Parts: sequence; C-alpha cells; structure tokens
Amino acid sequence: MSQKGNYGAPPKYLNDFSKALASEVRILLAEVGKLRDERRQLQYEIAELMAVKSKHGAGGEFTPDWAPKHEEPPPVPASPPPAPPSMIDDGIPARPAWRTVHKREERRHKAKAKALQAAPPPPPAITAPEPVNLPAWAQWKPNPLLSPAPMMGSPSAPLPSDHAMPPRSGLFGPPSPPPK
Repeated sequence: MSQKGNYGAPPKYLNDFSKALASEVRILLAEVGKLRDERRQLQYEIAELMAVKSKHGAGGEFTPDWAPKHEEPPPVPASPPPAPPSMIDDGIPARPAWRTVHKREERRHKAKAKALQAAPPPPPAITAPEPVNLPAWAQWKPNPLLSPAPMMGSPSAPLPSDHAMPPRSGLFGPPSPPPK
C-alpha cells in the first residue's frame, strides 16, 4: 500500500532548524528596531543642532545685523556680449496660424453714449398722505369695513361649521379629554 497525502511528523532535525531560524529572525528584528530608533534619535539631534546654528549664525535670531564682508566686485567686461538675434518686427501683428480673429469695437462705449444722450426723465415725486387727526390708538385700529364678516350657511350650501362634527377617533382610540 502507498501513502500519498500523509507523511507523518517531519524529521526532528527540520523541527530544530526551524526553531533556531525563528529565534535568529527575532534577534535580527530586535536589532533592526534598535538601529531604527538610534537613527531617529540622531536625526532629531542633527535637526536641533542645525536650529541652534541658524539662530546663532548669520541673520539668525541672535545676530540679525551680521552681513558677509564685501569683496571687490568682479571686473566689468570691456564690451557687452552681442545681442541674440531678435525676431523681425514689421509693426504689423502676425496672422494667426489656425483661424482668423477680427477685432471688434467694444459695445460698452456705444451703449454708454446712448444712455447719456437719452436719459429718462425722473419719475414724479410721490407726495406723502395727509396726516389724519386721530389719536394714536385709533391709527392702528383695523377698518371695520375691510374686516371679513362670518358667512351664514344656507340649506342648499351648508358650511362645515354648521354641522356637528362626529367625535374623531385617533389611531389608538378616542382622544383624551383636555386638562382642567
């Protein structure tokens, strides 16, 4: 008989080797972590030293008026270098390469000129209504002629308020009585 999928337990030397390898990997990862932390610490210290140098150096917080010594300027050449060849300028704008654009006069000038010529006459002044000699409380009293009067229903066209409404029933039964 042949055993195809089941080989049994691995040999002892493979098991010991994998355990030793795992422990070595753990040690190396711990060392890499330490090195990374040391690197971050060194970068931080370098940044602090550079900040101190910039504060105490030229133009820093503690010596802002310091400037480097002025040396002699470089000698000026006897003749200026020849100018680069410039484009030919005839004074005429170049034709566009892919479409023709015609410049138009702005319409604003025409509209402004017409508006200035034909200014409409000012509207007539609105006269204030003449004050009525009424007491202050009467001025706020509504006009009884403009207030609506209740309409009476007829037998042919009854109004909803003419009929007694049936007691309404809520979703959970009749409504509770109002508080007293």
